[in-house]
Amino acid sequence: MRHISFTTDYGLSDAFVAICHGVALTAAPGVRIIDVTHLVPLADVRRGAAVLTDAVPYLPPDSVHVAVVDPGVGTDRRAVVVETPRGHLVGPDNGLLLPAADTLGGVTAAVELTDATPARTFHGRDLFMPAAARLATGASLAELGPAIDPRTLVRLPTEVTRTGPGWLEAEVRAVDGFGSLQLAASAAELDPLGTPVHLLHDDDMRLDIARGDTFGAVPPGDLVVLLDSTGRVAIAVNQGRAADRLGIGVGAVVRLERRRAPEA
Repeated sequence: MRHISFTTDYGLSDAFVAICHGVALTAAPGVRIIDVTHLVPLADVRRGAAVLTDAVPYLPPDSVHVAVVDPGVGTDRRAVVVETPRGHLVGPDNGLLLPAADTLGGVTAAVELTDATPARTFHGRDLFMPAAARLATGASLAELGPAIDPRTLVRLPTEVTRTGPGWLEAEVRAVDGFGSLQLAASAAELDPLGTPVHLLHDDDMRLDIARGDTFGAVPPGDLVVLLDSTGRVAIAVNQGRAADRLGIGVGAVVRLERRRAPEA
């Protein structure tokens, strides 16, 4: 019996999550469900994709990952199952699934879910969880729906990352629950800049920020540039919220520059 992971923007004040659990457990008794989060900001597909991408490498191999952040529910957007070398992803074809699929080795096949008549507003219950339960109990991908060309699956816009001699520009891909800014950049892109670095944003922000391995590398209240638990570059505040301090959110592009030595 496979695991099912579950990521949504359903919140915790309604019955939606419990209903989906019940559908899965009724169809696949004994399946284990891992709730990643149900507090993705409402309809924030980009944030949902980031959370799912961060989670899937650490979940049991060959899991079925159900993700529902779906502002287009009930429209003509497709409901899909995506196969990868290390598991399946089930959800709306709106860009939510493909970053995680890339992390799991890339899309090897995909089908459209078409063999049900769901309520127009609750595809998590009527399409996605039933499909996940069937996969968890041994159904093949071909049994779930007609094949579709993986190249037609919707992708989110490419996150901005640019580098040059002594500088790095990167998009803020996520703001976590601690207010830290996760950038679309890696250690290899940050390392040439040394420490400290200049942070630039728009025309009115230029700050020196220390680099560290942990939040505690700087005094409480100070900014720090570090690698977060996913290996991405992050800007944080020790015991504070960088997003609030800097007034920067998802989609903003920031620039980090090597600090020049003072002239003699």
